[in-house]
Amino acid sequence: MTYDLTNKVAVVTGGNSGIGLGIAQELAEQGAKVFVTGRRQEELDAAVKLIGHGAVGVQGDVTSFADLDHLYDVVQQHGAPIDILVANAGGGAFQPLGEITEEEFDRTFGLNVKATLFTVQKALPLLRDGASIILTGSTTSTRSEPAFSVYGATKAAIRNFARSWILDLRDRKLRVNVIAPGATTTPGLKGLASTDEQWNALEGEFAARVPLGRLADPREIGKVAAFLASDAASYVNGVELFVDGGFAQI
Repeated sequence: MTYDLTNKVAVVTGGNSGIGLGIAQELAEQGAKVFVTGRRQEELDAAVKLIGHGAVGVQGDVTSFADLDHLYDVVQQHGAPIDILVANAGGGAFQPLGEITEEEFDRTFGLNVKATLFTVQKALPLLRDGASIILTGSTTSTRSEPAFSVYGATKAAIRNFARSWILDLRDRKLRVNVIAPGATTTPGLKGLASTDEQWNALEGEFAARVPLGRLADPREIGKVAAFLASDAASYVNGVELFVDGGFAQI
């Protein structure tokens, strides 16, 4: 399925790898001019080459207000107004209750919740009325995982942001939706394992729990983002759309 995003301006945070990169690639292939962020310049440069189609990389950390301001300054100079905003940057780590550190709690909530809020809030003056805002959630908003409670709590917060923001933004007809990916083959997920053997075991464990019997490819998540960004989803608002092979439905 293709969607015409010609002349649309899209911003994807954390678009230098994983799900964010898959989303950026799909949006660009459908015609959007894409701006992507990433903390590591070398990785960001490689992602921009992969995305192609005139994509622009803006180095920065979404937890830094100064970096967010710089991002939107670049977009305003080269592409505004924004038609599609994908607040995707995020992450987490396994820590069971009893071993959760204050540092990890603050890091995860700062990245997944606080940064998402201000990524969207700071973009508001540049968003075209009727624009599409897409937040990256997770199946952990409804399906708990051992030792992953902090991460799951942040993704439940993301779901609630969408519910609330569609009311706050109703006068501007801004749509806010959440993509909730299941286990996806990304550097972030692979980073939860220390060795190839651990990754093989983790991948097999995840795949066994998915009715489709495999993990997602980031481009599959990207195709759903392209739908939500397009006019085909013009009446889709406030949803949490699971892209998980059926995992959250059983």
